[in-house]
Amino acid sequence: MRRIGRRVAIWASLSLVLLAAVASLVLVQSMDRQIGDMARTYDVRNQARELTIALSETESSQRGYVLTRDDSYLQTYRRAAADIDASVLALIAVTDDDPSRAARVNDITGDIAAKIAEMARTVDLVNSQRTAEARTLIQTGMGERLMDEVRAALEQFISDENQNLLDRNRSIDTMRLSLVGAIVAALAGAVILAYILFTRTQREVTALAQNRNLLRSEKEELESLVRERTQAVEEARAHAERERERVEALLQDSSHRIGNSLATVSSLLGLQLIRSKSDEVRQALEAARSRVHAIASAHRRLRLGDDLETASADDFLDAVLEDLASTVTGTKAVTLTGEIDPIVIGARDATTVGILVGELVTNALKHAFPEDRSGTVTVRLRRDADGVPTLTVTDDGVGIAEDSQPGEGGLGSVIVKQLANQFGGVPQYLRREGGGLSVVVPLPGIDKNVSPPA
Repeated sequence: MRRIGRRVAIWASLSLVLLAAVASLVLVQSMDRQIGDMARTYDVRNQARELTIALSETESSQRGYVLTRDDSYLQTYRRAAADIDASVLALIAVTDDDPSRAARVNDITGDIAAKIAEMARTVDLVNSQRTAEARTLIQTGMGERLMDEVRAALEQFISDENQNLLDRNRSIDTMRLSLVGAIVAALAGAVILAYILFTRTQREVTALAQNRNLLRSEKEELESLVRERTQAVEEARAHAERERERVEALLQDSSHRIGNSLATVSSLLGLQLIRSKSDEVRQALEAARSRVHAIASAHRRLRLGDDLETASADDFLDAVLEDLASTVTGTKAVTLTGEIDPIVIGARDATTVGILVGELVTNALKHAFPEDRSGTVTVRLRRDADGVPTLTVTDDGVGIAEDSQPGEGGLGSVIVKQLANQFGGVPQYLRREGGGLSVVVPLPGIDKNVSPPA
Protein backbone atom coordinates (compact mmCIF):
# COMPACT_ATOMS: atom_id res chain seq x y z
CA MET A 1 0.00 0.00 0.00
CA ARG A 2 2.85 2.38 0.81
CA ARG A 3 4.42 1.74 -2.59
CA ILE A 4 1.10 2.39 -4.33
CA GLY A 5 0.62 5.61 -2.35
CA ARG A 6 4.16 6.73 -3.22
CA ARG A 7 3.56 6.12 -6.94
CA VAL A 8 0.27 7.97 -6.82
CA ALA A 9 1.94 10.94 -5.11
CA ILE A 10 4.75 10.94 -7.72
CA TRP A 11 2.29 10.91 -10.62
CA ALA A 12 0.23 13.63 -8.95
CA SER A 13 3.35 15.81 -8.58
CA LEU A 14 4.26 15.31 -12.23
CA SER A 15 0.70 16.18 -13.25
CA LEU A 16 0.81 19.40 -11.25
CA VAL A 17 4.16 20.37 -12.77
CA LEU A 18 2.76 19.64 -16.25
CA LEU A 19 -0.26 21.79 -15.41
CA ALA A 20 2.05 24.62 -14.40
CA ALA A 21 3.94 24.32 -17.72
CA VAL A 22 0.68 24.38 -19.72
CA ALA A 23 -0.50 27.41 -17.78
CA SER A 24 2.82 29.14 -18.54
CA LEU A 25 2.38 28.48 -22.28
CA VAL A 26 -1.18 29.86 -22.17
CA LEU A 27 0.15 32.93 -20.34
CA VAL A 28 2.80 33.53 -23.02
CA GLN A 29 0.21 33.15 -25.80
CA SER A 30 -2.13 35.62 -24.11
CA MET A 31 0.70 38.16 -23.93
CA ASP A 32 1.45 37.65 -27.64
CA ARG A 33 -2.22 38.20 -28.50
CA GLN A 34 -2.28 41.34 -26.40
CA ILE A 35 0.78 42.74 -28.16
CA GLY A 36 -0.72 41.99 -31.59
CA ASP A 37 -4.06 43.54 -30.60
CA MET A 38 -2.35 46.69 -29.36
CA ALA A 39 -0.30 46.96 -32.55
CA ARG A 40 -3.44 46.70 -34.71
CA THR A 41 -5.26 49.27 -32.57
CA TYR A 42 -2.32 51.69 -32.78
CA ASP A 43 -2.34 51.23 -36.56
CA VAL A 44 -6.08 51.95 -36.78
CA ARG A 45 -5.74 55.05 -34.60
CA ASN A 46 -2.78 56.37 -36.57
CA GLN A 47 -4.64 55.93 -39.86
CA ALA A 48 -7.68 57.72 -38.42
CA ARG A 49 -5.50 60.61 -37.21
CA GLU A 50 -3.81 60.91 -40.61
CA LEU A 51 -7.25 61.02 -42.24
CA THR A 52 -8.31 63.83 -39.87
CA ILE A 53 -5.16 65.81 -40.73
CA ALA A 54 -5.70 65.32 -44.48
CA LEU A 55 -9.35 66.48 -44.19
CA SER A 56 -8.33 69.61 -42.29
CA GLU A 57 -5.63 70.44 -44.83
CA THR A 58 -8.05 69.88 -47.72
CA GLU A 59 -10.71 72.15 -46.20
CA SER A 60 -8.25 74.95 -45.38
CA SER A 61 -6.72 74.89 -48.89
CA GLN A 62 -10.22 74.79 -50.48
CA ARG A 63 -11.33 77.84 -48.50
CA GLY A 64 -8.07 79.60 -49.31
CA TYR A 65 -8.59 78.96 -53.02
CA VAL A 66 -12.21 80.16 -52.95
CA LEU A 67 -11.23 83.35 -51.11
CA THR A 68 -8.01 84.16 -53.01
CA ARG A 69 -8.17 82.08 -56.22
CA ASP A 70 -4.46 81.41 -55.69
CA ASP A 71 -3.31 78.36 -57.71
CA SER A 72 -0.95 77.28 -54.92
CA TYR A 73 -4.01 76.64 -52.71
CA LEU A 74 -5.57 74.64 -55.55
CA GLN A 75 -2.46 72.48 -55.84
CA THR A 76 -2.45 71.92 -52.07
CA TYR A 77 -6.15 71.09 -52.22
CA ARG A 78 -5.67 68.47 -54.93
CA ARG A 79 -2.71 66.92 -53.16
CA ALA A 80 -4.57 66.80 -49.84
CA ALA A 81 -7.64 65.32 -51.57
CA ALA A 82 -5.43 62.56 -52.96
CA ASP A 83 -4.04 62.01 -49.45
CA ILE A 84 -7.63 61.61 -48.19
CA ASP A 85 -8.30 58.84 -50.70
CA ALA A 86 -5.07 57.07 -49.71
CA SER A 87 -5.85 57.44 -45.99
CA VAL A 88 -9.41 56.13 -46.47
CA LEU A 89 -8.13 53.08 -48.35
CA ALA A 90 -5.50 52.47 -45.67
CA LEU A 91 -8.10 52.75 -42.88
CA ILE A 92 -10.42 50.32 -44.69
CA ALA A 93 -7.51 47.89 -45.18
CA VAL A 94 -6.60 47.78 -41.47
CA THR A 95 -10.24 47.31 -40.36
CA ASP A 96 -11.58 44.88 -42.97
CA ASP A 97 -10.94 41.88 -40.68
CA ASP A 98 -13.37 43.26 -38.04
CA PRO A 99 -17.03 43.58 -39.20
CA SER A 100 -17.97 46.12 -36.52
CA ARG A 101 -14.95 48.31 -37.27
CA ALA A 102 -15.55 47.98 -41.01
CA ALA A 103 -19.20 49.06 -40.60
CA ARG A 104 -18.22 52.18 -38.64
CA VAL A 105 -15.50 53.03 -41.13
CA ASN A 106 -18.05 52.61 -43.94
CA ASP A 107 -20.37 55.13 -42.24
CA ILE A 108 -17.50 57.57 -41.73
CA THR A 109 -16.33 57.24 -45.34
CA GLY A 110 -19.86 58.09 -46.48
CA ASP A 111 -19.72 61.36 -44.53
CA ILE A 112 -16.24 62.02 -45.90
CA ALA A 113 -17.49 61.48 -49.45
CA ALA A 114 -20.23 64.03 -48.85
CA LYS A 115 -17.71 66.55 -47.52
CA ILE A 116 -15.34 65.97 -50.45
CA ALA A 117 -18.24 66.43 -52.90
CA GLU A 118 -19.18 69.71 -51.21
CA MET A 119 -15.61 71.00 -51.44
CA ALA A 120 -15.26 69.84 -55.05
CA ARG A 121 -18.50 71.71 -55.88
CA THR A 122 -17.14 75.02 -54.55
CA VAL A 123 -13.83 74.56 -56.39
CA ASP A 124 -15.70 73.80 -59.65
CA LEU A 125 -17.78 76.95 -59.19
CA VAL A 126 -14.62 79.05 -58.79
CA ASN A 127 -13.04 77.42 -61.83
CA SER A 128 -16.24 78.24 -63.76
CA GLN A 129 -15.91 81.95 -62.84
CA ARG A 130 -18.81 81.64 -60.38
CA THR A 131 -16.90 82.72 -57.33
CA ALA A 132 -19.88 84.49 -55.75
CA GLU A 133 -21.92 81.28 -55.79
CA ALA A 134 -19.00 79.38 -54.29
CA ARG A 135 -18.64 81.88 -51.44
CA THR A 136 -22.40 81.82 -50.88
CA LEU A 137 -22.26 78.02 -50.66
CA ILE A 138 -19.52 78.29 -48.04
CA GLN A 139 -21.44 80.93 -46.06
CA THR A 140 -24.43 78.59 -45.73
CA GLY A 141 -22.39 76.65 -43.18
CA MET A 142 -23.27 73.29 -44.68
CA GLY A 143 -19.62 72.46 -45.37
CA GLU A 144 -18.62 73.46 -41.85
CA ARG A 145 -21.36 71.27 -40.37
CA LEU A 146 -20.28 68.34 -42.54
CA MET A 147 -16.67 68.85 -41.45
CA ASP A 148 -17.68 68.99 -37.78
CA GLU A 149 -19.67 65.78 -38.17
CA VAL A 150 -16.79 63.99 -39.90
CA ARG A 151 -14.26 65.23 -37.35
CA ALA A 152 -16.52 64.24 -34.45
CA ALA A 153 -17.08 60.80 -35.97
CA LEU A 154 -13.33 60.24 -36.37
CA GLU A 155 -12.58 61.47 -32.84
CA GLN A 156 -15.31 59.20 -31.46
CA PHE A 157 -13.91 56.30 -33.48
CA ILE A 158 -10.42 56.89 -32.05
CA SER A 159 -11.86 57.24 -28.53
CA ASP A 160 -13.81 53.98 -28.92
CA GLU A 161 -10.66 52.22 -30.12
CA ASN A 162 -8.83 53.44 -27.01
CA GLN A 163 -11.64 52.23 -24.76
CA ASN A 164 -11.84 48.86 -26.50
CA LEU A 165 -8.10 48.45 -26.08
CA LEU A 166 -8.38 49.22 -22.35
CA ASP A 167 -11.24 46.73 -21.96
CA ARG A 168 -9.33 43.98 -23.76
CA ASN A 169 -6.24 44.68 -21.68
CA ARG A 170 -8.26 44.41 -18.45
CA SER A 171 -9.71 41.08 -19.60
CA ILE A 172 -6.29 39.69 -20.51
CA ASP A 173 -4.81 40.97 -17.24
CA THR A 174 -7.56 39.13 -15.33
CA MET A 175 -6.85 35.93 -17.23
CA ARG A 176 -3.13 36.41 -16.65
CA LEU A 177 -3.65 36.71 -12.89
CA SER A 178 -5.78 33.54 -12.93
CA LEU A 179 -3.10 31.63 -14.82
CA VAL A 180 -0.40 32.86 -12.47
CA GLY A 181 -2.55 31.69 -9.57
CA ALA A 182 -2.95 28.29 -11.21
CA ILE A 183 0.82 28.06 -11.72
CA VAL A 184 1.50 28.97 -8.10
CA ALA A 185 -1.15 26.50 -6.88
CA ALA A 186 0.26 23.71 -9.05
CA LEU A 187 3.79 24.36 -7.84
CA ALA A 188 2.58 24.55 -4.25
CA GLY A 189 0.72 21.23 -4.68
CA ALA A 190 3.83 19.66 -6.16
CA VAL A 191 5.88 20.95 -3.23
CA ILE A 192 3.36 19.60 -0.74
CA LEU A 193 3.32 16.17 -2.37
CA ALA A 194 7.11 16.14 -2.50
CA TYR A 195 7.17 17.03 1.17
CA ILE A 196 4.78 14.19 1.99
CA LEU A 197 6.95 11.71 0.11
CA PHE A 198 10.00 13.09 1.84
CA THR A 199 8.49 12.72 5.35
CA ARG A 200 7.40 9.14 4.62
CA THR A 201 10.90 8.28 3.50
CA GLN A 202 12.23 9.95 6.65
CA ARG A 203 10.11 7.67 8.83
CA GLU A 204 11.32 4.59 6.97
CA VAL A 205 15.03 5.50 6.93
CA THR A 206 15.81 6.78 10.40
CA ALA A 207 19.53 6.30 9.99
CA LEU A 208 19.70 9.17 7.50
CA ALA A 209 17.56 11.59 9.49
CA GLN A 210 20.27 14.21 9.95
CA ASN A 211 21.28 14.21 6.30
CA ARG A 212 17.64 14.32 5.21
CA ASN A 213 16.95 17.34 7.42
CA LEU A 214 19.90 19.19 5.95
CA LEU A 215 18.83 18.25 2.42
CA ARG A 216 15.26 19.38 3.06
CA SER A 217 16.44 22.77 4.33
CA GLU A 218 18.60 23.31 1.26
CA LYS A 219 15.80 22.14 -1.02
CA GLU A 220 13.31 24.58 0.48
CA GLU A 221 15.82 27.40 0.15
CA LEU A 222 16.38 26.54 -3.49
CA GLU A 223 12.65 26.41 -4.21
CA SER A 224 12.15 29.78 -2.58
CA LEU A 225 14.99 31.21 -4.65
CA VAL A 226 13.52 29.70 -7.83
CA ARG A 227 10.12 31.21 -7.07
CA GLU A 228 11.66 34.61 -6.42
CA ARG A 229 13.74 34.44 -9.57
CA THR A 230 10.75 33.28 -11.61
CA GLN A 231 8.64 36.14 -10.31
CA ALA A 232 11.45 38.63 -10.98
CA VAL A 233 11.87 37.33 -14.53
CA GLU A 234 8.13 37.60 -15.21
CA GLU A 235 8.01 41.13 -13.85
CA ALA A 236 11.09 42.14 -15.84
CA ARG A 237 9.63 40.66 -19.01
CA ALA A 238 6.30 42.42 -18.56
CA HIS A 239 8.11 45.70 -17.86
CA ALA A 240 10.31 45.25 -20.95
CA GLU A 241 7.27 44.60 -23.15
CA ARG A 242 5.52 47.70 -21.82
CA GLU A 243 8.62 49.81 -22.37
CA ARG A 244 9.04 48.47 -25.90
CA GLU A 245 5.45 49.32 -26.79
CA ARG A 246 5.80 52.76 -25.25
CA VAL A 247 9.07 53.48 -27.06
CA GLU A 248 7.63 52.28 -30.37
CA ALA A 249 4.58 54.51 -29.99
CA LEU A 250 6.76 57.47 -28.97
CA LEU A 251 9.09 56.97 -31.94
CA GLN A 252 6.23 56.84 -34.43
CA ASP A 253 4.52 59.82 -32.83
CA SER A 254 7.72 61.88 -32.70
CA SER A 255 8.46 61.13 -36.37
CA HIS A 256 4.95 62.26 -37.34
CA ARG A 257 5.19 65.35 -35.17
CA ILE A 258 8.58 66.32 -36.64
CA GLY A 259 7.27 65.73 -40.18
CA ASN A 260 4.11 67.75 -39.53
CA SER A 261 6.10 70.60 -37.97
CA LEU A 262 8.45 70.70 -40.95
CA ALA A 263 5.45 70.57 -43.30
CA THR A 264 4.10 73.64 -41.48
CA VAL A 265 7.45 75.38 -41.99
CA SER A 266 7.28 74.44 -45.70
CA SER A 267 3.78 75.95 -45.93
CA LEU A 268 4.96 79.15 -44.25
CA LEU A 269 7.84 79.39 -46.72
CA GLY A 270 5.30 78.89 -49.51
CA LEU A 271 3.20 81.77 -48.19
CA GLN A 272 6.28 84.00 -47.96
CA LEU A 273 7.20 82.92 -51.51
CA ILE A 274 3.83 84.14 -52.77
CA ARG A 275 4.30 87.53 -51.09
CA SER A 276 7.90 88.04 -52.30
CA LYS A 277 8.47 90.18 -55.41
CA SER A 278 12.21 89.63 -55.89
CA ASP A 279 13.03 86.78 -58.28
CA GLU A 280 16.23 86.03 -56.38
CA VAL A 281 14.37 85.85 -53.07
CA ARG A 282 11.63 83.71 -54.64
CA GLN A 283 14.19 81.27 -56.00
CA ALA A 284 15.91 81.03 -52.62
CA LEU A 285 12.59 80.53 -50.82
CA GLU A 286 11.48 77.90 -53.34
CA ALA A 287 14.75 75.97 -52.89
CA ALA A 288 14.45 76.17 -49.09
CA ARG A 289 10.78 75.13 -49.26
CA SER A 290 11.62 72.08 -51.41
CA ARG A 291 14.39 70.97 -49.04
CA VAL A 292 12.24 71.42 -45.93
CA HIS A 293 9.45 69.47 -47.61
CA ALA A 294 11.89 66.66 -48.47
CA ILE A 295 13.01 66.47 -44.83
CA ALA A 296 9.37 66.48 -43.66
CA SER A 297 8.50 63.70 -46.09
CA ALA A 298 11.49 61.65 -44.92
CA HIS A 299 10.36 61.92 -41.29
CA ARG A 300 6.67 61.24 -41.90
CA ARG A 301 7.30 58.29 -44.19
CA LEU A 302 9.84 56.57 -41.92
CA ARG A 303 8.56 53.19 -40.71
CA LEU A 304 10.93 51.32 -38.41
CA GLY A 305 11.21 47.54 -38.28
CA ASP A 306 10.46 45.31 -35.31
CA ASP A 307 13.90 46.05 -33.83
CA LEU A 308 13.11 49.83 -33.81
CA GLU A 309 16.63 50.43 -35.20
CA THR A 310 16.35 49.73 -38.94
CA ALA A 311 14.05 50.40 -41.91
CA SER A 312 13.61 48.77 -45.33
CA ALA A 313 14.78 51.03 -48.16
CA ASP A 314 12.07 49.94 -50.62
CA ASP A 315 9.14 50.72 -48.28
CA PHE A 316 10.66 53.98 -47.08
CA LEU A 317 11.96 55.46 -50.36
CA ASP A 318 8.93 54.39 -52.42
CA ALA A 319 6.77 56.45 -50.04
CA VAL A 320 9.19 59.42 -50.26
CA LEU A 321 9.09 59.26 -54.09
CA GLU A 322 5.28 59.29 -53.97
CA ASP A 323 5.41 62.52 -51.96
CA LEU A 324 7.91 64.04 -54.40
CA ALA A 325 5.81 62.99 -57.39
CA SER A 326 2.69 64.60 -55.90
CA THR A 327 4.38 67.89 -54.97
CA VAL A 328 7.55 68.69 -56.92
CA THR A 329 6.37 67.37 -60.33
CA GLY A 330 2.92 68.88 -60.01
CA THR A 331 3.51 71.57 -62.67
CA LYS A 332 5.85 69.59 -64.94
CA ALA A 333 5.11 66.81 -67.40
CA VAL A 334 7.84 64.68 -65.83
CA THR A 335 7.41 61.06 -64.73
CA LEU A 336 9.17 60.00 -61.53
CA THR A 337 9.89 56.27 -61.14
CA GLY A 338 11.72 54.23 -58.53
CA GLU A 339 13.55 50.90 -58.58
CA ILE A 340 14.47 50.30 -54.95
CA ASP A 341 15.83 47.01 -53.55
CA PRO A 342 14.90 45.96 -49.98
CA ILE A 343 18.20 47.07 -48.45
CA VAL A 344 18.23 47.39 -44.66
CA ILE A 345 19.12 50.92 -43.51
CA GLY A 346 19.82 52.11 -39.98
CA ALA A 347 17.17 54.38 -38.49
CA ARG A 348 19.71 57.23 -38.14
CA ASP A 349 20.64 56.97 -41.82
CA ALA A 350 17.15 56.53 -43.31
CA THR A 351 16.21 60.22 -43.05
CA THR A 352 19.58 61.29 -44.54
CA VAL A 353 19.11 58.94 -47.51
CA GLY A 354 15.60 60.34 -48.04
CA ILE A 355 16.96 63.90 -48.03
CA LEU A 356 19.71 62.89 -50.48
CA VAL A 357 17.13 61.39 -52.87
CA GLY A 358 14.94 64.50 -52.57
CA GLU A 359 17.90 66.79 -53.33
CA LEU A 360 18.97 64.80 -56.42
CA VAL A 361 15.40 64.59 -57.77
CA THR A 362 14.79 68.30 -57.14
CA ASN A 363 18.05 69.23 -58.92
CA ALA A 364 17.09 67.07 -61.90
CA LEU A 365 13.64 68.63 -62.17
CA LYS A 366 15.04 72.14 -61.80
CA HIS A 367 17.82 71.95 -64.38
CA ALA A 368 17.05 69.05 -66.75
CA PHE A 369 13.58 70.06 -67.93
CA PRO A 370 13.41 73.81 -68.69
CA GLU A 371 10.39 75.46 -70.27
CA ASP A 372 7.99 72.68 -69.13
CA ARG A 373 9.84 70.03 -71.09
CA SER A 374 8.55 66.49 -70.55
CA GLY A 375 10.71 63.54 -69.57
CA THR A 376 11.48 60.86 -66.99
CA VAL A 377 13.52 60.78 -63.79
CA THR A 378 14.48 57.30 -62.51
CA VAL A 379 15.74 56.63 -58.99
CA ARG A 380 17.55 53.33 -58.31
CA LEU A 381 19.05 51.95 -55.11
CA ARG A 382 20.83 48.64 -55.68
CA ARG A 383 24.01 46.85 -54.78
CA ASP A 384 26.76 46.97 -57.39
CA ALA A 385 29.00 44.05 -58.42
CA ASP A 386 31.03 44.46 -55.21
CA GLY A 387 27.91 44.46 -53.02
CA VAL A 388 28.10 48.20 -52.22
CA PRO A 389 24.70 49.96 -52.00
CA THR A 390 24.63 52.50 -54.82
CA LEU A 391 22.11 55.30 -55.41
CA THR A 392 21.60 56.34 -59.06
CA VAL A 393 19.36 59.21 -60.26
CA THR A 394 19.00 59.36 -64.06
CA ASP A 395 17.12 61.84 -66.25
CA ASP A 396 16.60 62.19 -70.00
CA GLY A 397 16.59 65.99 -69.95
CA VAL A 398 18.79 68.56 -71.65
CA GLY A 399 21.97 67.37 -69.94
CA ILE A 400 25.02 69.56 -69.22
CA ALA A 401 26.93 71.59 -71.75
CA GLU A 402 30.33 70.28 -72.82
CA ASP A 403 32.15 73.32 -71.45
CA SER A 404 30.49 72.92 -68.02
CA GLN A 405 31.88 70.84 -65.15
CA PRO A 406 29.14 68.61 -63.65
CA GLY A 407 28.52 68.86 -59.93
CA GLU A 408 30.36 72.15 -59.41
CA GLY A 409 29.19 75.53 -58.20
CA GLY A 410 25.57 75.04 -57.16
CA LEU A 411 24.30 74.78 -53.58
CA GLY A 412 22.43 71.56 -54.47
CA SER A 413 25.68 69.93 -55.62
CA VAL A 414 27.41 70.97 -52.39
CA ILE A 415 24.57 69.48 -50.31
CA VAL A 416 24.66 66.23 -52.33
CA LYS A 417 28.43 65.97 -51.86
CA GLN A 418 28.23 66.55 -48.10
CA LEU A 419 25.40 64.02 -47.66
CA ALA A 420 27.27 61.43 -49.74
CA ASN A 421 30.41 61.97 -47.66
CA GLN A 422 28.48 60.92 -44.56
CA PHE A 423 28.27 57.41 -46.09
CA GLY A 424 31.85 57.39 -47.43
CA GLY A 425 30.82 58.00 -51.05
CA VAL A 426 31.65 60.56 -53.73
CA PRO A 427 28.95 61.51 -56.30
CA GLN A 428 29.80 60.93 -59.96
CA TYR A 429 28.07 62.98 -62.71
CA LEU A 430 27.93 61.08 -66.02
CA ARG A 431 26.63 62.50 -69.31
CA ARG A 432 24.27 60.14 -71.11
CA GLU A 433 24.28 59.51 -74.84
CA GLY A 434 21.31 61.19 -76.47
CA GLY A 435 20.98 63.75 -73.68
CA GLY A 436 20.42 63.65 -69.97
CA LEU A 437 22.53 63.13 -66.87
CA SER A 438 23.16 60.22 -64.50
CA VAL A 439 24.31 60.86 -60.92
CA VAL A 440 25.87 57.80 -59.23
CA VAL A 441 26.45 57.92 -55.45
CA PRO A 442 28.08 54.88 -53.74
CA LEU A 443 26.88 54.48 -50.13
CA PRO A 444 29.22 51.97 -48.44
CA GLY A 445 28.55 53.48 -45.02
CA ILE A 446 24.96 52.18 -45.00
CA ASP A 447 26.09 48.61 -44.23
CA LYS A 448 28.64 49.78 -41.64
CA ASN A 449 25.97 51.68 -39.69
CA VAL A 450 23.58 48.70 -39.47
CA SER A 451 24.10 46.63 -36.32
CA PRO A 452 24.21 42.84 -36.82
CA PRO A 453 21.13 40.93 -35.56
CA ALA A 454 21.29 39.82 -31.95
